[in-house]
Amino acid sequence: MNDILNWILETVSGVDPVLRTLLAGLAIMLETSVLIGLVIPGDTVVIIASTGITNWIEWAALIVITILGALAGESIGFGLGRFFGPRIRASRVGGWIGRDNWRRAENYLDRRGGIAVFVSRFLPVFHSLIPLTVGMSTMSYKKFMAWTLPACTIWAAMYASVGWAAAGTYRELYERLHWAGYVFVGIIVAFTLIVVLVKFVLERSQARHMERPGDGDANTLEEAE
Repeated sequence: MNDILNWILETVSGVDPVLRTLLAGLAIMLETSVLIGLVIPGDTVVIIASTGITNWIEWAALIVITILGALAGESIGFGLGRFFGPRIRASRVGGWIGRDNWRRAENYLDRRGGIAVFVSRFLPVFHSLIPLTVGMSTMSYKKFMAWTLPACTIWAAMYASVGWAAAGTYRELYERLHWAGYVFVGIIVAFTLIVVLVKFVLERSQARHMERPGDGDANTLEEAE
């Protein structure tokens, strides 16, 4: 395992730090843009990029660029929602997202406002759908940014830090411990499990805000028709 990890980490480290950081920012911009975020694993790209970090400057740069990429992506989603939201929703792509997801996003934003913007950054599907939904709402861009900025900052710091910590720990141990690779994998797996658990808890705790009385009955009738 150590040989494989050495090859992976050396490959990532061999990429120019500036290029590596910019690619991570681009991946996050695509992830947080409407629809693209449903297929582009931006978080994975950031973790991979963070394994090549060698100092605090690169760490801080990755966080800053990741935040800027996320804000750019969410701004694109907001703009698309503001000018083309109804068309997108009525299109084939909008149908692919699912009528239920559109409804739940609207309910959530209507009930929770800025909190929905903040929390959605950590929820599957909604982190891409909420910016578009906000664009179709009466919420101002300034308020949208005020709520999404701290969420993007927390998210970026988490993902940039875990990859650096895992890779740094491995590099310190691999010459002394033949099982150092398992430490690296353990850190990544533990982080992934924590993220999954947090997302599960958030989804469960916020689910009631995404539904309105009668929504379930309405959906049942629509499906029956």
